[in-house]
Amino acid sequence: MKILVICDDFWHPGEIVARGLKPLEEHGCELDVVMHARDLLYPAMLRDYDAIINAKSNVFSPANQAPWFDASVTAVMPNDFRSYIEEGHGFLALHAGNCYSRERQADMARLTGNSFLGHPPQCEVRMEPVGEHPIMRNVRPFAVRDEHYCIDVHARDIDLFMTSSSDTGAGTQMAGYTRSLGKGRFCCLTPGHNYSVYREPEFLNVLKNALDWCVGRI
Repeated sequence: MKILVICDDFWHPGEIVARGLKPLEEHGCELDVVMHARDLLYPAMLRDYDAIINAKSNVFSPANQAPWFDASVTAVMPNDFRSYIEEGHGFLALHAGNCYSRERQADMARLTGNSFLGHPPQCEVRMEPVGEHPIMRNVRPFAVRDEHYCIDVHARDIDLFMTSSSDTGAGTQMAGYTRSLGKGRFCCLTPGHNYSVYREPEFLNVLKNALDWCVGRI
């Protein structure tokens, strides 16, 4: 399974994602990590991959807070990702990949199906499976120290499989859901700021199942 991993921005160092996802190689994933997405990616290149993991917000680089998506220079825009999915590919929006909103990047927010509202200071975040989605197969409730993402889910076609809660006043949030877009599959996962999150076996199981679901293995 060839996976394009897009990461690295001002608030989310690419090293965290690259190290965190490395155990997926033992799951049969060939990871290609891209940190300079604006200048490196082009539409035809996307078709070299079975699925994409986007763990990058709309920021050019850690040193430059200019937007990643700039129609005058960026070759791959949100609608190119949508076309890629609709053709029959998989796409996982991981943590920072859900930092978009209808006000700040409407096309990407339409793709993810949610608008990012913010998060309290890092805290213990408790994850609870919902329903019987295949992504949560053999996954037990777990807790991690993370950013408790608060999102406004505006898509009406979601299949919720995991919620998150904390004692910060953020309430219970949607932390994982899927959508079908054309012939392809989209998955949202909000955990993943700290490297320690990826060391949690239950979260790693969620990631493995999510990728398997995105490419139609389960």
